[in-house]
Amino acid sequence: MIDLEQVRKVALLARLELSPEEEVQFTGQLSGILDYVEQLKELNTDDVEPTTRAIELQNITRTDSLKSFGDRAVMLDCAPDREDDFFKVPKILED
Repeated sequence: MIDLEQVRKVALLARLELSPEEEVQFTGQLSGILDYVEQLKELNTDDVEPTTRAIELQNITRTDSLKSFGDRAVMLDCAPDREDDFFKVPKILED
C-alpha cells in the first residue's frame, strides 16, 4: 500500500501541485492500482509470447494507386491564380 508521504514525493518529482484532498484521493487510487498489479503478478505467463499489443493488427493503410484527376485544363481554369500549367500560391519562404 502506498502512503501519503509517497504520494507527496511522486507529486514533487512530477512537479504537480496537489491539494490535500487530491493527495488523499490519489493515495487511495494509487494503492488500488498497485494492489491490482500485485494480483497480475500471480498469473502464470510462462507460455505467453511477448507482444507489443493486446490484439494483432495488420497494416490498415490503403495501398497507393495512381488515379487520374480529370482534365488538367479544367482544374487549372478553376484556380484563383496560375502561372503557365501550375497553380500559383503566395510565397511563404524567404530566398
